[in-house]
Amino acid sequence: MNKRKNESIKVIALGGVGEIGKNMYLVEVDEDIFVIDAGLMFPENEMLGIDIVIPDMTYLAQNSNRIKAVFLTHGHEDHIGALSYLLRQLQVPVYGTKLTLALAKEKMNEQEFNGKADFVEITSNSLVDFETASVSFFKTNHSIPDSVGVCIHTSKGAIVYTGDFKFDQAAKELYKPEIGKMAKIGEEGVLCLLSDSTDAEKPGYTLSEAIVAQEMSDAFYSAQGRIIAACFASDLNRIQHVFDAAYESRRKIAVVGKSLQRIFEIAIELDYLQVHDELIIPISELKDYRDDEIVVLTTGTQGEPIEVLQKMAKGMHKQVNIQPGDTVLVAASPLRGREVFIYKTIDMLYRAGAHVISGKRIVNTSSHGSQEELKFMINLMNPQIFVPVHGEYRMLKAHAKVANSCGITDDRILIPDKGDVLELKGDRFKLSGRVPAGNILIDGIGVGDVGNIVLRDRRLLSQDGTLIVVVTLNKHEKKISAGPEIISRGFVYVRESEKLMEDSTELVRSIVERNISSQSFDWASMKQNMRDELNQFLFEKTKRRPMILPIIMEV
Repeated sequence: MNKRKNESIKVIALGGVGEIGKNMYLVEVDEDIFVIDAGLMFPENEMLGIDIVIPDMTYLAQNSNRIKAVFLTHGHEDHIGALSYLLRQLQVPVYGTKLTLALAKEKMNEQEFNGKADFVEITSNSLVDFETASVSFFKTNHSIPDSVGVCIHTSKGAIVYTGDFKFDQAAKELYKPEIGKMAKIGEEGVLCLLSDSTDAEKPGYTLSEAIVAQEMSDAFYSAQGRIIAACFASDLNRIQHVFDAAYESRRKIAVVGKSLQRIFEIAIELDYLQVHDELIIPISELKDYRDDEIVVLTTGTQGEPIEVLQKMAKGMHKQVNIQPGDTVLVAASPLRGREVFIYKTIDMLYRAGAHVISGKRIVNTSSHGSQEELKFMINLMNPQIFVPVHGEYRMLKAHAKVANSCGITDDRILIPDKGDVLELKGDRFKLSGRVPAGNILIDGIGVGDVGNIVLRDRRLLSQDGTLIVVVTLNKHEKKISAGPEIISRGFVYVRESEKLMEDSTELVRSIVERNISSQSFDWASMKQNMRDELNQFLFEKTKRRPMILPIIMEV
């Protein structure tokens, strides 16, 4: 497709390798840069107080005049969630399918994006021409419709990014992958394949959605009371299963959750969900129906359904709470690091009198391909160079082993780190440098203003608490006018540690008096003396190290 002879080709991952989420990949063809996906990642446990994490976009900002386009593969947050932050720095057209762009716009509104954005709608049959390359697309099978892979055609061969995919032989029309088109791309010559590694450790095939739909239908028929179905807001395939099972079992559905409601409305409007009008009722009408006629479909903040289930189990939800006889259907896999949280929630649901279907029965399946499907993609594309992406390092290594089994030798497999520049030299990609890459932490409206130092302080505060020491001095008379007063937060309960507080106060008093009696003294050294001596004293007494904040005032 591309008639111009290309001199330079580079592939860079700014996110999505060595981690789950935060997908952002760059393909540089001569002087042009093409961005594929702009995703977020949900914070890890040690990222205290952080809302979301996005890729470091320094390199893109430095080369803004070279960026020709952003291509979005599908509408999940780990692929579109950082788009608004990218477009705050760059003016560049964004290409995506109808549903993907609708969800991206909704996400940008949620993130209060006020700038201008140039959205260009494409289909899997679109061809976008640029001076250095042309870009085509192919449908993939994922848990959300309108998912596509991206193919950048160069004079040296195609660079293919699969996006998230699996191969479900029983997929409905909205979700059918274009296998013939993939095979044709492979026949024409694939220079480099970047492929989804999420389930590369799982042997065999991913369970078909048809089996999940049947199991869910059986669960609906056998449930005696209300059904509370919890799933991710953007998992439209699972949501469709819930509506189909409710229709078959003659139950009404009430939709709970703002994020679910917004995505639900977009999917209905664009005809990506098939729902009978009489099926849906407002939450206020639940009392008008018997328990065995009701389904409550729910999700939570950021599309995470487990938190809202815990509120329901505790009786703290504003609209629906768990009652004895309810059947709770957890049709969602826990996010990484949230496994303990989901098990505690299931325990609470049982204590509240609910029957829980989660794990024991097949009401959920992965939306990513297992090893046999990954092999199928590799064989369809037959790439010269294979780059596993979208996964933690062990997943990338597992995917590399899968590629080995398909006949791709180690010298044709590259496992990149974030920021690695893979440059085509001869007929091989080789590491040729690094660009800035890492995590930008979003806390409230702050973008990147929380770093390692702040996180360290938050971690210290969460472990041993803080001690605030307040002293008022009369510098002229060299004496203490008020205090010392010690305030404990998260360190000890003051009423039960009066002796410790009294000894600490006397220690501070002696430190201050010793300092102000000297011929010359400064506030900084006095504060440091307080921290050092108080820290040592408290550790000897309690084996804890609270954060000590001296406040010295002068009258």
